[in-house]
Amino acid sequence: MANVLPRQKQVAVLNALVEGVSIRSTERMLDVSRETVLSLLVRVGEGCAELHDKMMRDLPCERIECDEIWGYVAKKQRNVTVNDPDEVGDTWTFVGIDASTKLIPSYVVGKRDAPTTHAFVDDLASRMRNKIQIDTDGLALYVDAIESAFGVSVDYARVVKSYEAEPTAPGRYSPARVAKTEKAAMIGEPDLRVASTSFVERQNLTMRMGIRRMTRLTNAFSKKLRNHRAATALHFAHYNLVRRHQTTRVTPAMACGVTDTMWSMEQLLDAALALEAA
Repeated sequence: MANVLPRQKQVAVLNALVEGVSIRSTERMLDVSRETVLSLLVRVGEGCAELHDKMMRDLPCERIECDEIWGYVAKKQRNVTVNDPDEVGDTWTFVGIDASTKLIPSYVVGKRDAPTTHAFVDDLASRMRNKIQIDTDGLALYVDAIESAFGVSVDYARVVKSYEAEPTAPGRYSPARVAKTEKAAMIGEPDLRVASTSFVERQNLTMRMGIRRMTRLTNAFSKKLRNHRAATALHFAHYNLVRRHQTTRVTPAMACGVTDTMWSMEQLLDAALALEAA
């Protein structure tokens, strides 16, 4: 069981997971059973979710970029049947990133629907200290959600990118090139000169690289929604508190003033397990 693993072995397991190593590879590398790795992931991940909720409050952010990243649980949506539970199928992670400090103040895992969008934007609004600018892609669900959560106390810009249609060569898997970017003020007076979704799209790549179950074209996808949420929570807690960002040279939490020191994985482990056990 995870609670009887030596502390350094627990740290080694978590370090492997946040670097994009799969559950079974971690099992083979560290000689820890798959069940123990999953148990530790869930316990620490759920503790990380509570830690994030507790620490990411009263944030002095000024511009937040939002986006959604696709994943799935057990099977892709096209293979879901009427007898499958609601948690099976396409699963989206809504993410907001502070353009200046690169902090992730809010994220929500769920379906790409109105309830999840509202939950995400409501959560984002509850963590802000002052009026902010929000930049999103063209997902129409954001308009009502942002207006409901912020009212007129927000500057909201929509950034829509159009892509070139290119013939796909056999064996090629790469995104199309951006042909045109259109920006529009949706609420308030956003600064369209800086409106962008580039940072949050780069964060999507960080997630794909750091969360093995989010890597495309593999068999490492999540089999349970609880595990998917735990892995996501572990990723963002590590990203905010432990991982030094190349741009700011400190962790995002330090750059935003949430903490004044860089955390270690040992500190994150202890804090998460303390909250999970409470």
